[in-house]
Amino acid sequence: MTETLMHRVLAATGGGRPAPEQDPAPTVEPPVGEATPAQVDAVQEYLDKHGDKFAASLPAHVPYEKFQAAVSALLPRLGRCTPASLRMALMTCARFGLVPDGYEAAIQVQGNKAVFIPTYKGYVRLMYRSGLVASVHYGLVHESDEWEVRPSAPAPDDFTLKIRPELGPEERGKALFAYAFIRTKDGARSQVVFVNRAKAAQLRDEWSYAYQLAEQDGRKDSFWHRDFDHMMLKSALKALYPSVPTSAELVALVEADDAGERGDVQIVHAPDPERAALVAEAERAHRAAEGSQETAPLPVKRSKQGRTYRGKKQRGGRKGRVS
Repeated sequence: MTETLMHRVLAATGGGRPAPEQDPAPTVEPPVGEATPAQVDAVQEYLDKHGDKFAASLPAHVPYEKFQAAVSALLPRLGRCTPASLRMALMTCARFGLVPDGYEAAIQVQGNKAVFIPTYKGYVRLMYRSGLVASVHYGLVHESDEWEVRPSAPAPDDFTLKIRPELGPEERGKALFAYAFIRTKDGARSQVVFVNRAKAAQLRDEWSYAYQLAEQDGRKDSFWHRDFDHMMLKSALKALYPSVPTSAELVALVEADDAGERGDVQIVHAPDPERAALVAEAERAHRAAEGSQETAPLPVKRSKQGRTYRGKKQRGGRKGRVS
């Protein structure tokens, strides 16, 4: 049998020899830890093979070189993931126009699979990118902060917050809850969404496959383990989107994020550049068709008898709109 690039990749990652052109998961979960240089090189070669697909999936405002640099920095940690899962996770990230640098998005290891994880800053980025909101406001309320919530009061008196800026992170105390709201371009404010620690823990326990897997394996290295406050803030922003103007892209991000939490396939929820282009073309054609119906008045024609008319002949030889 001829040895292909995929065979070399899987041999380096301990995945065996599958049939050509397949990306099956290895039968044995690779050990936790950084990959060897050979594994990193093999996966890098595999991803480079698909570089043109990543570049085509990225929106114009995201340079491929920036995306590629972030991916290369990840490989020592992700080199033990199956190549197919890593490619799908990175392709999902690229289609949302986010860079997996830990700021807008990250790639997490779940067992032997790579999973795309948007951060709360990634959510904020897509809210602004939608062009439907003027500003996004979010944060954590700590023990030393002064705050009041009065749901029956009109905005902005329904939620007030005073923070003592002279206090450091440790002096502010434990984060009690996260809040999020937006202001629309006409100046209106959305409702304020709150997620406290108990609610965040409930969401984690019910929906996060990554958390459950990390607990079972004793690694305790999921995002919920490493940065609970971050995930509490992200939960508030996710809970906000149903009540504010949102784009199809933002709705898709929530669906892809939820799929990752469940351990399901994510890329089916990511924007498809080819499909998006077809939809845009169809919308342009629809607008053009509608515009063609809004024609100017037909030119005035004069009959031999001196009368004028507009339009075509009606049944029986009568003219339309005689004046």
